[in-house]
Amino acid sequence: MSEYSVVEGQKSVKKSPSVNETLEDYTLRYAPYSFRRWGAATVAITALGGIAYLADFSIGASIGMTYGTTNALLAILFAAIIIFLTGIPLAYYAARYNIDLDLITRGAGFGYYGSVITSLIFASFTFIFFALEGSIMAQGLQLGLHIPLWLGYLVSTLMVIPLVIYGMKALSHLQIWTTPLWLVLMIGPVLYLVWQQPTLTDQFFSFQGKNGTTGADLASVMLGAGICLSLIMQIGEQIDYLRFMPAKTPENSRSWWLAVISAGPGWVILGALKQAIGAFLGFYLLTLTPGINSTEPVQQFNAAFHQMLPGGFALTLAVILVVISQIKINVTNAYSGSLSWTSAYTRVRRHYPGRIVFVLINLAIALALMEGDMFSVLGNILGFYANFAIAWVTVVAIDIAVNKYLLKLSPKLPEYRKGMLYNVNPVGMIAFLAAAGLSIAAFFGLLGPFLMPYSPLIALVVAAVLTPIMGLLTGGKYYLKHTDDGIAETRYDVSGSPVSTLYHCVACQQAYERPDVLYSTHHQGVICSLCKTLH
Repeated sequence: MSEYSVVEGQKSVKKSPSVNETLEDYTLRYAPYSFRRWGAATVAITALGGIAYLADFSIGASIGMTYGTTNALLAILFAAIIIFLTGIPLAYYAARYNIDLDLITRGAGFGYYGSVITSLIFASFTFIFFALEGSIMAQGLQLGLHIPLWLGYLVSTLMVIPLVIYGMKALSHLQIWTTPLWLVLMIGPVLYLVWQQPTLTDQFFSFQGKNGTTGADLASVMLGAGICLSLIMQIGEQIDYLRFMPAKTPENSRSWWLAVISAGPGWVILGALKQAIGAFLGFYLLTLTPGINSTEPVQQFNAAFHQMLPGGFALTLAVILVVISQIKINVTNAYSGSLSWTSAYTRVRRHYPGRIVFVLINLAIALALMEGDMFSVLGNILGFYANFAIAWVTVVAIDIAVNKYLLKLSPKLPEYRKGMLYNVNPVGMIAFLAAAGLSIAAFFGLLGPFLMPYSPLIALVVAAVLTPIMGLLTGGKYYLKHTDDGIAETRYDVSGSPVSTLYHCVACQQAYERPDVLYSTHHQGVICSLCKTLH
């Protein structure tokens, strides 16, 4: 069957060219076979290109300077293990069924409108980290080109717009071609520094930080981990790429799994390495030039490159690294943020303004944060945000792994369409609100000084325990409102793969594959999921 032919009963029609899904990238939709033309390796490299951000170096330096090397490395390791484990079910579900984190969340415990809250949480992640990366780029432009910070903030915001507008097609080319250069510029000077000054490593491991803690201290580890765990939401941005994975088949099973694990939860391996390098470079910069801001990545790499090259070349390479990193991550931040904003707005207002509108809104918020100098309060912002992020990701991960696959309380196959779901599912909502509420209370000291450092652990444990408990208490009743969508053909075949049959939507006159349509009694015909949202 041609990808342009559609079937509704015995009628065949042609797909109208009026909807430019190249620009919209199937926002709020299942990503169909006809659009997923990339191989598993291409999708994985594109997804991994999105973790080129330099905030990791700032985070590592910040917790290293505060809590010492031992506690910083333990915090980084603890956070990485949690992020990796919770990311596995999310990445698999997105790649297997070709849907983003918002669509996953709807059917994984939150309900159709319940996940609006989580869409806003994810949108917040994207503009917070866009602002952090934009601030880092502005610092680089100021150091290298003497551009004022306020102008650097504006430049770092405007330069991503042409790239992010064209979605996955443009981003895949950008990430693939810039990743090798980025890796060389990031790792090269660090390896050279260690080779040239072997005693520096021993000094680094014995560094105690501002708190002067000798050896490992659990409270310090948890405080540091809380900052690192704010990055748990990065899996959402990885999923925005993984949803374009090719179908899993017996022939590509090994490469498919390798791509999903490496580009899904595997992002945190490189992320943890960057944080450890940031702690190391922060320590080196502190010993080299006391009084300088050792948490600024451009200062860190400028100092490292100076060990290899003359001053002008060293500064130039440091600025190039910062600019490449900022572009690679902030096109992803702007892109993913636009998807989240669009999802929340469209469901609440029943109006679809297009993804591009929210690209601009996301960038405007990020620019305002940069101009407000949010970089100076990096640790506090990330520590607070982590409580929401951990609670949400843990609830969804546990719902998939335990409620769906182990206890079989939740339907295994995904559902995200309006009318098929309850507006709110108490399983995820209660678990999330309890976990986030208690952890935030601990974060602000409302549960006593002893529990204050353990707020991320509270979010994790409460979400992990309460999600299956709520599933058992409700008996899985609130996952599906209806099981029959009015179309005889199943959405997924016997192997669990999405069915590619095309159906004509009587509302928008477009063709969409089977997982994205249902029968509407109001329209007296087949309708796509987005048109169902709007009516």
